[in-house]
Amino acid sequence: MTIDELKEKGLILFECISGSRAYNLHTPKSDTDIKGVFILPRTHYFSLDYIPQVSNPTNDIVYYEIGRFIELLCKSNPTTLELLYTPEHKVLYQDEVFKLLHEESIFLSKQCKNTFAGYAASQIKKARGLNKKIVNPMGKTKKNILAFCYVLYGQGSISLSKWLEINRLNQSYCGLIKINHMKDVYGLYYDEEQKGIFNGLLKKENATEVLLSSVPKGKQPLTHLYFNKDGYTKYCKDYKDYWSWVELRNEERYKNTIEQSKNYDAKNMMHTFRLLEMAMEILGEGKVIVERKDREELLNIKHGKYDYAELIEKARHKLSTIESLYQISTLQEKPDLTRAKIILLKIRNIKYLVN
Repeated sequence: MTIDELKEKGLILFECISGSRAYNLHTPKSDTDIKGVFILPRTHYFSLDYIPQVSNPTNDIVYYEIGRFIELLCKSNPTTLELLYTPEHKVLYQDEVFKLLHEESIFLSKQCKNTFAGYAASQIKKARGLNKKIVNPMGKTKKNILAFCYVLYGQGSISLSKWLEINRLNQSYCGLIKINHMKDVYGLYYDEEQKGIFNGLLKKENATEVLLSSVPKGKQPLTHLYFNKDGYTKYCKDYKDYWSWVELRNEERYKNTIEQSKNYDAKNMMHTFRLLEMAMEILGEGKVIVERKDREELLNIKHGKYDYAELIEKARHKLSTIESLYQISTLQEKPDLTRAKIILLKIRNIKYLVN
């Protein structure tokens, strides 16, 4: 079922402008996002054709089925709560039955701390990850295990590559044997005559383990080698994460981040602070304020006017305030599920009897 079909059949219960234009955070280049709520035809609802959500290909127009919408409200989902409290001048259409959801404050609760502030906290963590990726870019050529090998040298250690260079040796003529009771430590031998009696240090470029050899009895090691296997494993994970991020990142937003010389996604950070402020308002005032009065401050964040460290400290302070507000909040602990179910049944009965 498409959005046009929903409208043609008169199934829309609510429709509004959402996103940056609802938040009063839009700029001349901002898109216009639309969200809404619909009710499935009776035949679809009582059959196997339940559809929880309908959207356009770009996902900037999204409609939730009334059952799914109320289910998300009961989970204190920020997106659906924002729709429920959309300012009147941003509402494009509202069916009379939709107003039943405003009869009582059954959906606002202390649970919003976890959904609004909790999500914001996860975005701060994400921002830290982005900061780390931008500050520490990884080379496209993946390192092999030899880059994580070190040998004893003097009273300390040096990298294997440096040791081979100093001694003018080739890793292909090296041989390793495991040293008992010493994790990832090996005796390192060398075939001075280059007769191929040892296997070298790695079998192939993408090997994940060093290669062992058989060593003639009585032959003494040149030194001992340590393979930092844990370090190599972490590097492989970081390498995969970094290049997956490069492949999936929004290039326009990334370019904007670099041009601003800010090591974080400024737009994402703006919405993080919006959610933190909304969490404070819900817990402190019992209100969901969609249209932001702090537009200038939030747009300053979006435009990269703050340093990364400064924003992280501001966020830390707000999270602390939210925790304090949570402790003294008079809101109910969780949404009133019983009342929510009654209203949902009432809406379906009214619409299905009419239709």
